[in-house]
Amino acid sequence: MIKFVMCITRHPEMTREAFRDYWMNQHGPFFMKNADAMGAKRYVQSHLLETPLNEMLRDSRGMRPEYDGVAEVWFESIDALMAGMSSPEGQKLSAALLEDEKNFIDHDKSSAFIVEEHEF
Repeated sequence: MIKFVMCITRHPEMTREAFRDYWMNQHGPFFMKNADAMGAKRYVQSHLLETPLNEMLRDSRGMRPEYDGVAEVWFESIDALMAGMSSPEGQKLSAALLEDEKNFIDHDKSSAFIVEEHEF
């Protein structure tokens, strides 16, 4: 299995609460309703916790500000991901997802990449 990971910064005009609400109650269900078209096997949203620990962790390591959340989408393989994204249904869904993301994500301050897990 491989994962598409997206580290997300919310749209600058949204509160964190509005971002969470939209991502969880609008975008997430929309994605899941159409996940089969792209061949996605699993989808997980990780939402930032409001805790002083985040500032302490960031400051102790001299890191950049945290993201508002992380999305993870599992696929059987890179070939399966490419096939899903290349299909007419996958391309249509990708375009629709991008349009919807513009409602709550600041793409300039977000990041996306493909990973493979190694558990110890």
